[in-house]
Order: sequence, then structure tokens, then C-alpha cells
Amino acid sequence: MTILTTKTLTLCPCSPHDKTDFMDLERDPEVMLYLNGGQAVEQEIGDPDSLLLMPRGTEDYEWTARRTAGGAFVGWFCLWPDSPTVAELGYRLRKRDWGQGLATEGASALIDWGLSEGSYQMITACTMAVNTGSRRVMEKIGMTLVKTMQVDWAGDIPGGDQGEVVYQIKR
Repeated sequence: MTILTTKTLTLCPCSPHDKTDFMDLERDPEVMLYLNGGQAVEQEIGDPDSLLLMPRGTEDYEWTARRTAGGAFVGWFCLWPDSPTVAELGYRLRKRDWGQGLATEGASALIDWGLSEGSYQMITACTMAVNTGSRRVMEKIGMTLVKTMQVDWAGDIPGGDQGEVVYQIKR
């Protein structure tokens, strides 16, 4: 994995030193709203099948996002390989960093890297249909809505009845 630098962010491969920052994201109900209904995740180790959703700093394909100026933690981004040619984009940012274009900036850098140096032919991303913030990011970075699916969400997540949307971008 490579270090990616944008105008504002530096994306570095995650490390165990990032674990506390990652877990702090999971304790913020607003950050977790569209993932689990806003329940803070307190367990030391999350569901082993959800590394994409709850990284601990040892995962491949996860980048820690920090401000280039000063090194403040912003969040994380990932390109999780579904196959040798397809990856799924994921990201999570601290609430105080929302609305500043950082998700778009980091996701765009990762998409560019994934479609060129990462050798992926297609990158997908999904979110709840009601998550307009993430949907805007996906659209701004050139992804296209390909389908809406009904999902049986575990628990009562606001807007879950509207389903999940899948976006993609191809090389």
C-alpha cells in the first residue's frame, strides 16, 4: 500500500497505533447512525466479519486519514477487495470533520489510486438510501447509482425501510 497525499489529507496504511482513534469513531452515535442505528460500539473486538466496518489498525486495505498540516486524525478510508478486479470503497470521518469536503477529497484520491495503480477494473460503494451525505460524496467522485436493495437491517435503523443503494465506477 502506498501513502496518498491530497491538498488537505495524508492517507497512510493503518497501523495498531490508530486503534484508539478508530474505536473513538465507533463511540460517536452520529457517526454510527447509518451503520447500527447510532449505538456506540464499546467492545474491544468487533464482529470478526465486519473488519470493513470496524477496523482496529491491523487490516490490509485500510488507510488512516490525517490532516497533512499538523497530523490531526480525521478518519479512515478503505478499498476492500471483493475480487482481484473489484474493490469496495468505505470511509468514516469524525463528525467535526464533516462538511469540509474531506470525504470527497480522500475518496477521490483512493478511487484514482485503485483504478490506476491498484489495478481494479471497478470500485463499488454502498450506503443506506437515506444517507444523503455519503451519497453526495459518491456522486461527486464520479460514481453512478446502479441499484437500490431492500435489506433486513438488524435493529431499528432510521430510514432502513428505504433500503441500501449501491454505486460504482469503472476504469
